[in-house]
Amino acid sequence: MSTLKEKIEKHLLEVQKPSRYIGGEVGSVIKDKSKVDVRFAFCFPDTYDIGMSHLGMKILYSLTNERENYWCERCFAPGLDFEEIMRKNDIPLYALESLDPIKDFDFIGFTLQYELSYTGVLNMLDLAGIPVFSKDRTEELTQIVVAGGPCVCNPEPLADFFDIFILGEGEEVNLELMDLYWEMKQQGAKRMDFLRRAAQIPGVYVPQFYHFFYKEDGTIDRMEVTDGAPEKVTKRIIKDFDKVYYPDNFVVPFTEIVHDRVSVEVLRGCIRGCRFCQAGFIYRPFREKSTDTIVSETKSLCENTGYDEVSLASLSTSDHSEIDPMLTRLIKYTEGERVNLSLPSLRVDNFSESLLNKIKKVRKSGLTFAAEGGTQRLRDVINKNVSEEEIMSTCRIAFEGGYSAVKLYFMMGLPTETDEDIVGIAELAQRIIDLFYSIEDRPRGKGVQISISCATFVPKPFTPFQFEPQDTREMIEHKQKLLMDSVTSRKVKVSYHDPNVSMLEVILAKGDRRLCKSIYTAWKKGCKFDSWSEHFRFNLWLEAFAECGIDPAFYANRRFDYDEILPWDHLDYLVSKEFFIRENKTAHKAVTTPNCRERCSGCGVNKAVGRDCF
Repeated sequence: MSTLKEKIEKHLLEVQKPSRYIGGEVGSVIKDKSKVDVRFAFCFPDTYDIGMSHLGMKILYSLTNERENYWCERCFAPGLDFEEIMRKNDIPLYALESLDPIKDFDFIGFTLQYELSYTGVLNMLDLAGIPVFSKDRTEELTQIVVAGGPCVCNPEPLADFFDIFILGEGEEVNLELMDLYWEMKQQGAKRMDFLRRAAQIPGVYVPQFYHFFYKEDGTIDRMEVTDGAPEKVTKRIIKDFDKVYYPDNFVVPFTEIVHDRVSVEVLRGCIRGCRFCQAGFIYRPFREKSTDTIVSETKSLCENTGYDEVSLASLSTSDHSEIDPMLTRLIKYTEGERVNLSLPSLRVDNFSESLLNKIKKVRKSGLTFAAEGGTQRLRDVINKNVSEEEIMSTCRIAFEGGYSAVKLYFMMGLPTETDEDIVGIAELAQRIIDLFYSIEDRPRGKGVQISISCATFVPKPFTPFQFEPQDTREMIEHKQKLLMDSVTSRKVKVSYHDPNVSMLEVILAKGDRRLCKSIYTAWKKGCKFDSWSEHFRFNLWLEAFAECGIDPAFYANRRFDYDEILPWDHLDYLVSKEFFIRENKTAHKAVTTPNCRERCSGCGVNKAVGRDCF
């Protein structure tokens, strides 16, 4: 009888990018199974190319493998071609390091980065031979299915499929959970014994201990908690971010991946308070690494992996308090070693000639800025705290510095948005074109190019806009047409998102536990890789919602009341609901709130962590 490895190798030449499926990369960790007490399969519900670019996996993979008796291995969703082969030839989903089936592991852990990956989770569990519903799993202490990541801030649409959700940052809590597991495994404990104990670890949410009851209008009436679980689960944070564990080596793929480079995290959280931005709130408080730490980690990773490009990872890199001296030291190193330095996440309001001169040394392509709203009134509504004067000043600095291409990000369907705000996007682009041709020292020999990218606004939990409805598809299509009709210059290129994708995203983001059946039904109908345009099948989702008695508009297009019990109200991400209500009211007055460095806005994080953010 063929071994699993032989089965896999037999079919590799029949698929695209076979190197996705063989493991053995430089930097991967191989251990003696006889000396391993707890095995953790870190699963990414998308392809290898995307998952291997995820920084969180790199951190937790290395951290777990520092423990001699714990082994973390990687697992990714196979492409459709290889999945077909796996199902035809009884090849179960396996981990890349050992090529062992993940159904034999103690933990099967998923990172939930995007709502449209949910059917991918179910498909991977099914491929692994693990019961999709948690209630159908064995009473024995094995196959604990867990999840972390930003989508866990509202995990209710997946509550029926997971044993445990981990809220917040995983560097400490993951090991605490594995330590408890190893202790109880030695005692011969059962699954429910472990889950009851696990629920007492701060940051660990066991959904089966929480029960929801609904009113006739479909909103939540109350929640009841059993088995001694806490009434509210609070996210975990790393307090001393400058000393937090960070790997000095990454697994280096054989094949090209989406972000094929070293990533160095320079800060977590954000000071800005943009009212649409979930990441800006769920990653609070704001914490940054020192320049010494950043430079040291950059050198170690570049030398150990051999990569010739490094990217600084954060929500807003230019908000680092030592941005100029940090870049000066990094550029000195990267230039000397012929390493490219990528500096994403720039803001219009702290862009300077000094910063541009540093960027020009490391990046020669166009510059990208997030204006978000087409008029000043709308930018004030969303608390972008960026003026048109700052936008034009930034573009002038860029043009005078030799750039002729600028990309601007906007959102469409924001609260209080009018047709005037949409037309304002086109008018702003035209003013930037006019500015370019008014500059005597502009780049010669080529014209200016303005790229506009318009995403459909998706209201998310744990933001001031969590109460807001999303525009209907008809409203978005009207605005998209209006924008295209308002752009009169060939020097402006416009792209925008499929509103059906954004509608599904908000349903899954703001949904409750009743959506579990719909997700399962959509997956059974063939939905997977929903974030890939070529695989997205909205008609099947609508069929699933209809069969399960779900009205999509109830989640997507309805305004949530301030006093309504929200599906995520029992989860605490340190920012208070009262703050979100206050900020929502302020938004409707088109009044801005200063950033955290200028003045504390009283979001609740300071009180929760027992210290000032700055």
